[in-house]
Amino acid sequence: MTTCGEVMTANPTFCLPDHTAAYVARIMRDEDIGSVPIVENQSTRKLVGIVTDRDLALKVLAENRDGQVKVNDVMSRQLITCGESDDLDDAMRAMAEYQVRRIPVVNDRNEIVGIIAQADLAIRTEQPRKTAAVVEDISKPNGG
Repeated sequence: MTTCGEVMTANPTFCLPDHTAAYVARIMRDEDIGSVPIVENQSTRKLVGIVTDRDLALKVLAENRDGQVKVNDVMSRQLITCGESDDLDDAMRAMAEYQVRRIPVVNDRNEIVGIIAQADLAIRTEQPRKTAAVVEDISKPNGG
């Protein structure tokens, strides 16, 4: 069994709920990432949300909101997560089912310890068919 901890990118960049959308967008640009986990505070690193490039496009730009809007107002709060010791196959199924391109990895205290992105699946697993199936399922139109 391959675990989520074996495949994840450890210690991902994160932001706080009171950071601005513009700040998070700059982090995404500078780090070349498509999502930023949002934590309660620096010391606990308890995961409370995630902001994706899509969130910024739809909830800030498309609504003509100022880039100074707080992340707390635009982050996704319904999180799909996995644990470090969870079976990677379970995480891949969750990514496909919920059509998420990235899944945060948390410890037993819900603190962010890593993130698994589609790229991690492609470069860190020996399962090309399964990875392709996950990417296909994630990319399907959801009919909504």
